[in-house]
Amino acid sequence: MILQTGMRTDIPAFYAEWFTNRIKDGYVLVRNPYNPVQVTKYRLDPTFVDLIGFCSKNPAPMLQYMDLLKPFGMYWFVTITPYGTDIEPHVPDKEKVIDSFLALSEIVGPDAMAWRYDPIFLDETYTVDYHLKAFEHIAARLCDATKTCVISFIDLYQKVRKNFPEVRSVGKDDRIFLGKEMIEIAATHGMTVRPCGEGDELAPYGADCSGCMTQQVYETALHTSLIFPKKQPLRKECACFLGNDIGAYNTCPHLCRYCYANYDEQTVRQNYANHDPHSPFLIGNLHPEDVIHEAVQKSWVDGQMRLF
Repeated sequence: MILQTGMRTDIPAFYAEWFTNRIKDGYVLVRNPYNPVQVTKYRLDPTFVDLIGFCSKNPAPMLQYMDLLKPFGMYWFVTITPYGTDIEPHVPDKEKVIDSFLALSEIVGPDAMAWRYDPIFLDETYTVDYHLKAFEHIAARLCDATKTCVISFIDLYQKVRKNFPEVRSVGKDDRIFLGKEMIEIAATHGMTVRPCGEGDELAPYGADCSGCMTQQVYETALHTSLIFPKKQPLRKECACFLGNDIGAYNTCPHLCRYCYANYDEQTVRQNYANHDPHSPFLIGNLHPEDVIHEAVQKSWVDGQMRLF
């Protein structure tokens, strides 16, 4: 099975100690975000968990624990964008994030790494030219450390509109121009651009629009084939198989203004204050009214090795 850690928060950046404690204890408890008394227990056992997916803006805190993760397959999405602290107030210096990306790639290999350059938005500071220069710089630094760059243009979710009211969607002409240029830049550095939830409009220019968390992506990372269960995508624009997520919403202290997973800063700070690195839950502990359901878990590996 595939276990995700990063669709709701950034576990490597802020909860690395907690996650490694969960690995040591062999299980994790996850609240249903829409019915918190419903709790799912996942066994963190490489016999059943074929791959752990990570999404992070700062993987550095997890690097010291990589030996503990070696029994598991991994796939890492590391977001490196050109924005300053006006947009990403608590993301580390981007050159340091790039260094962490390179160190991580040395451990897990380029097939298990993806660079996310998203979300893309435009304003008087972050212009088309600004984006292309930044994209070229980052792509050059990451050359040979990954074969994949995921891009997306900002989606104006309700939480995004609330926390970033001045942001505007990117028009089609700008999307096409930026996408085409980024595809060409990425190709010169050995990368394929995979748009995230953007449909097929960049396919004519060389983008792989099949998705960024697909069976093919996971099989390439694991260097083996998988037998996937049938499952509907999270959203109609997305062809990816996301797996089961052990994170929690409103828990990411990066506090990026475009974030879809945080409601507001106060809620994040309250939740972060309730984090116990020794708890089986990311936030808080077990309550008397909790109903625990043990997830049905099995390996999807079919045992056929593949060359990619």
